Amino acid sequence: MFMKYVLLSFGFFLVQNVSSFQSHHSMPTRKRRKRVRKKRTRFFGRCPRRAVWVGGIIFALLYMWAFYEFFVSPTGFRWRALYGDADYPAGYEIHGIDISHYQGDINWQLLRNGMIGGCPLRFVMIKATEGADKLDDNFNDNFYNARDHGFIRGAYHFWSNHSSAREQAYYFLKQVHLEDGDLPPVLDVEHKPKDQSVEDFQRDILTWLHIVEDKYHVKPMIYTYYKFKDEYLGAPVFDDYPYWIAHYYVEKVTYKGKWKFWQHTDAGKLPGIKGFVDLNVYNGSFYDLKQMTIGRQKVTW
Repeated sequence: MFMKYVLLSFGFFLVQNVSSFQSHHSMPTRKRRKRVRKKRTRFFGRCPRRAVWVGGIIFALLYMWAFYEFFVSPTGFRWRALYGDADYPAGYEIHGIDISHYQGDINWQLLRNGMIGGCPLRFVMIKATEGADKLDDNFNDNFYNARDHGFIRGAYHFWSNHSSAREQAYYFLKQVHLEDGDLPPVLDVEHKPKDQSVEDFQRDILTWLHIVEDKYHVKPMIYTYYKFKDEYLGAPVFDDYPYWIAHYYVEKVTYKGKWKFWQHTDAGKLPGIKGFVDLNVYNGSFYDLKQMTIGRQKVTW
């Protein structure tokens, strides 16, 4: 609002000066030119610093407007989340987090008593692998601590465009050993190679999904942001897989398709974790969540 008032005031100043100029427009040409020269001499000729100040003020106003328009306004929701005005999506009771080595060493005793929006923490998604040769530094500790402290746990693989789908799938299966009661494996895919067609990219993603599904006999989940899914994973075959959507700082998901999990912020704060952590909700009841786990699935997604 401040920027609007400043710009309006500046516009009013210009209008007044234009009106003043027009009121003298009927003067004889020589007389008018003489007065204009005299005014220019008085305003800028004797005080060149005024010209610098006026130009500086105009530049500052334009800079402030551009900064607000292109940097502050588009990220306003994120700024609010980072500075403590945390909002949790209404209508959801099943909350969880996803973690990796970025959260450092977690105090699981404190996290066990953590609450999100007045509800207990129910599930923990854990980064396991990336590409065909990278194991998250904290995966094993996080994976076993999550179950030991009563959380429903899951593990995800971060897709890399620098390794084949088969290499990545088998590397994930080598490093991650899910058990009954765990959530289905997750493929986190957020980037498509620029030089690859959408059809070939989709074929590679399906290769990973099919290999992992053959191992655990459950359909893996797909994690990505909603625009990426619409653009690159919009084929009907992908609707058969549970969808974990990333869509930050909004009151509700605008994605029209079916989804199971919603990562609604990356600026959450919980006891036992230093710094920020991603917060998620499950789209269903706690009973539904448990029925989704390995060994208990009775429905087709």
